[in-house]
Amino acid sequence: MKKILKSLYLTNRLFYAAGVIIVLFVIGYYIPVLYAFGKALLIALVAIIIIDILLLYNSSEFKIKAERLLPTKLSNGDDNNIQIFIKNNYKFPVHIEIIDEIPFQFQKRDFLIKRKLQAGQEISLNYLLRPVKRGEYDFGNLNIYVSNTLGIIKRRFTYNKGAKVPVYPSFIQMRKYELKAISNNLSDYGIKKIRKISNNREFEQIKTYVSGDDFRTVNWKATARKSRLMVNQYQDEKAQRVYSIIDMGRSMKMPFNGMSLLDYAINASLVISNIALKKHDKAGLITFSKDIHSMVPADRKNNQNRKISDVLYKQETNYEEANFELLYATVKRKVSQRSLLLIYTNFEGFVSLERQLKYFK
Repeated sequence: MKKILKSLYLTNRLFYAAGVIIVLFVIGYYIPVLYAFGKALLIALVAIIIIDILLLYNSSEFKIKAERLLPTKLSNGDDNNIQIFIKNNYKFPVHIEIIDEIPFQFQKRDFLIKRKLQAGQEISLNYLLRPVKRGEYDFGNLNIYVSNTLGIIKRRFTYNKGAKVPVYPSFIQMRKYELKAISNNLSDYGIKKIRKISNNREFEQIKTYVSGDDFRTVNWKATARKSRLMVNQYQDEKAQRVYSIIDMGRSMKMPFNGMSLLDYAINASLVISNIALKKHDKAGLITFSKDIHSMVPADRKNNQNRKISDVLYKQETNYEEANFELLYATVKRKVSQRSLLLIYTNFEGFVSLERQLKYFK
């Protein structure tokens, strides 16, 4: 009985019906016919409530089966799909109201999905969540409120009692831009490799000159041997070191479209690092503010992208000013080989920019 009372809810229809009956009783004091009519309605309402309870609680088993499927992690700044499966095992149609206790960070206090299910019907529902901050998000219960066609009472079913899901830097954007960087991997599918001519890239081969080739790449020794004009062919230099350097100071705390500048920088650096690794280059990471927070040396190991993502997941801004002098000294000491440095920072004005320009030079 205690379990029934905990899961039993009265609907607005019941209160409306009770209100009508009360009005009839009041007026019936002066008009006896209405009093008798109100009494009949009261008996009918009590009978309907008993029938509703018997129909909804005719078995100790859960007549509504439901499951919420959560991804192993959510992508920060992107729409993430949450899926709910529901099956009606009652032998009659029911109306359901779904209230999912989503994490408080989303501030959605009016979450409600209404559906009607036929007997034995199974449906799949989807909704989107867009987190704007990294960290662990706590999902609560999945509550299903069930009523029959009359809708006098509701029975609550509770599922998925709590789940924690981490929000990582935007891996959805990372995969999106990964497709645009796949051109060098298309040879696996029988597509001809694209070659780009440049003097600053790795030497590939010597080939016969054709119209449009750069005269600066002419190989005069090979030309003399072959008695025809020969040029050097170059391709993109591989194994370049690409460092994403992220300012963790107070200026990166500034919000934009619901996300902090730091989160935008983290998402962008993850995309760049992934593309660099797909291009067979070496990706690295440096985060700093007053001190050097973390450093991942540039490498192209299989777990490098995962390592960078895990480090970025833990990063938080503070209210200290970025120390570019320390950054300059650290880069000069620890990044000994030629590397591409991408710095993500924010200056509050020209004065602060001019004060740091000497370190960029």
